[in-house]
Amino acid sequence: MKTRLQTSLGQHLVLTPQLQQAIKLLQMSSTELELEIAQAVESNPLLDWAEGDDAAPGSEQDGGADNEAPPTADASENGGDDWAPAELDWSSAGSSGSSGSFDDDDDTGSAAERVAETETLADHLLWQLHLSHLSLRDRSIGAALIDALEDDGYLREPLATIAETLLPAIHAGEDEILTVLHQIQRFDPVGVAARSLGECLQLQLAVLPADTPGQALARQIAAGPLERLPRSGVAGIAQELKQPLAEVETAVALLRSLDPRPGTQIAPLSQDTYVVPDVVVWRQGGVWRAALAAHAGPKVMIHRGYEQMIRRCGDADAGYLRSQLQEARWLLKGLQARGETLLRVVRCLIQQQAGFLEFGEQALRPLTLREIAGELGLHESTVSRAIARKHVRTPRGTLPLRAFFASGIDTDGGGEASSTAIQAMIRRLIDDENPRKPLSDAKLADLLKTSGIPVARRTVAKYREAMNISASHERVRIA
Repeated sequence: MKTRLQTSLGQHLVLTPQLQQAIKLLQMSSTELELEIAQAVESNPLLDWAEGDDAAPGSEQDGGADNEAPPTADASENGGDDWAPAELDWSSAGSSGSSGSFDDDDDTGSAAERVAETETLADHLLWQLHLSHLSLRDRSIGAALIDALEDDGYLREPLATIAETLLPAIHAGEDEILTVLHQIQRFDPVGVAARSLGECLQLQLAVLPADTPGQALARQIAAGPLERLPRSGVAGIAQELKQPLAEVETAVALLRSLDPRPGTQIAPLSQDTYVVPDVVVWRQGGVWRAALAAHAGPKVMIHRGYEQMIRRCGDADAGYLRSQLQEARWLLKGLQARGETLLRVVRCLIQQQAGFLEFGEQALRPLTLREIAGELGLHESTVSRAIARKHVRTPRGTLPLRAFFASGIDTDGGGEASSTAIQAMIRRLIDDENPRKPLSDAKLADLLKTSGIPVARRTVAKYREAMNISASHERVRIA
């Protein structure tokens, strides 16, 4: 054997800094994007806020992607076939040349001033994550898990969905993600990142002193018959567990002293929740159209003064300014790519779900990430990032983009009905039922079958529980 040199050809994916930044920007919500841009402007002298008409359409100062202007301000919500929110400043959008984005408030302050100063649950958890001894890979997984948490602190996204959002940078199995999730569940507030009420209470019980009265029995109840407690009562649970009534009462009192929504300890849930839409959808001339909202892309530009200074500086200063100029251009291109991708996805969604926009949930057709990705020539993970924590303003209100997706069931007519549409039908049947003789799950299944939608009784029960509707024997007592 002897040593020799060989050459070979191969393909492999390399995540350049530009691609990593584009992926990061795409999955950000509007508020996170404003904060990211504000920090970039503060740290990079080559970046500056674009005021007034400084950001010309199609130039590198503009973070938008669309050159279609929304309708004028006098468009009537119920006038003819067109719909447009009258309270939005449509006219300023058409004249600003901001490539299809528009302002939806009268705030004239900078984006940095509009960033919320209050600490969110995600901020609190990310701060702990960065102080942990986890590896860089685990911290990336942890950040994706924290991003998926809802305001009350619960993780309701399946681990498989979390795995998709990590692609293509990280290929992680559900077991690996679960291991990182257990680490986050040790963070403050106790009980955060739980996937159910029982798990949330068990996490809080685990940190109590071992001699806490009723702790062991409370953990047993939280792990098992907790959901039956409202129906069976304390006496029923005591009989089921074959435990003395007094001990079960002590355990239940301990459970009631715990916090069922630990996330609100950091950021209390407000009775009025305000969501800034990333995209606005309206109907014009019978055609559904979409445009980026102003908050979806704060306007930044290259500082021309510093750019011209590069030619007059020495080698050391010029090198620093050139590197900052390159980073500024990467950011602007990333913002433009984000806007273009978001608009492409939304336009594909409104084309696929025009019936939903016109008639409501019962007209929502089955749609998956794979279908949208295939139609647009994108990866599923890209579509998943594009819709993550994004909202769209429609004639039916401000909706999360995930509301346009639904699984499907084959109908007798050869088509498909989405799970959301079936849930809407079940809710309508229950609303119209005789309160003295509520419809059972089996009867609901029979009624759906007569409408051409063959679903099993257990499927009806699953959808009913997902809508927090009680069983028939409980509804008759309520009536």
